[in-house]
Amino acid sequence: MNVLVIYGGRSGEHEISLISASAIVRGINKNHKVSLIGITKDGKWYLQDDSEYKRICDDKKATLTIATDEKNLVSIIPGANKNAFCVNGKPIPTDVVFPALHGTYGEDGTIQGLFDMANIAYVGCTTTSSALTMDKEKTKMVWQSLGLPVVPYVCMKRSTLLDSIVYDEFVKETVKEFGFPLFVKPCSAGSSNGAAKANNEKELNFAIMEAFLWDDKILIEKSINAREIECSVTGNSVTFPADSDVEQVTAYIPGEIIPTHTFYSYEAKYQDDNGAELQIPAMLSENDLEKIRRVAVAAYKALDASGLSRVDFFIDRDTNAVYLNEINTMPGFTPISMFPKMCDAAGLDFENLIELLLDQAIALHNTKSALSTSR
Repeated sequence: MNVLVIYGGRSGEHEISLISASAIVRGINKNHKVSLIGITKDGKWYLQDDSEYKRICDDKKATLTIATDEKNLVSIIPGANKNAFCVNGKPIPTDVVFPALHGTYGEDGTIQGLFDMANIAYVGCTTTSSALTMDKEKTKMVWQSLGLPVVPYVCMKRSTLLDSIVYDEFVKETVKEFGFPLFVKPCSAGSSNGAAKANNEKELNFAIMEAFLWDDKILIEKSINAREIECSVTGNSVTFPADSDVEQVTAYIPGEIIPTHTFYSYEAKYQDDNGAELQIPAMLSENDLEKIRRVAVAAYKALDASGLSRVDFFIDRDTNAVYLNEINTMPGFTPISMFPKMCDAAGLDFENLIELLLDQAIALHNTKSALSTSR
């Protein structure tokens, strides 16, 4: 099988992508032919030399880089299927793409739409599902419509900033309804970029302005005294046949994040080796663990997710109420990331996880390719 791994990207999570992709590349079965495309921060695509693949496989601590040799600039031919990606007119043989991209232009449906136009199989959610799940407000709206529990929130749009009277009233009403502290986050950013906790109105105003650096819509959420629980899910929620072991939707053993920071921030996730303790399984009763898995599958299916996702929860320490927080459709694959660790705890090791995701991608593509597109 010819596997094309794409990494980097125009995203605040560019560096995380390099680390995730490095682990993914090492986890791909060596019987497959692997090609690498690196996307720079300004959005240029470059095919990487085979020596980069060998370097990453030989050195378990190495991280992928992006060589920007202009002769290796990539072009894309819509509809060309396995020959869609080219360098100097020469196709890069591709049976399936693994887009190891996080955040904007990676998880938001943009690159998935490109893959669909190219008519090529790819790991992860479809164009529609990716766009939906990237928007935290729209995700919560879907979950709420099905009676799934979410933390109370309001959504502020950039237009609110244009009128100081409207803005002040919005902030006043939000504080009146939820009180302090509050959590502020961009609607469409990952890895806690732009997220902050506000303990008073001054901090709230600052957090709002910071979040608007990342997106045109932001969420302001009620703070709860919560435990942070996560659950890995794989499978194709729309297309899987009843007898398919490859495509069935499966939730794995939930884990718990115990941050040493104020909350599970970008720094705690990626820069501080002691930023959090990861506990798998989460210290919950068997009934509660099963409830988390059940709700994770329901949340995944509600968004027509496919491939993989990490579904994040809050459990209120005071009431034991369970809330959905968000869903990550291309969760971190770094050595300390929860998604592969939770799968491994359930008996699905890293190499077999990667193989499963590749198989699911091809199965989903085959199903989509059989659909009629004209009369």
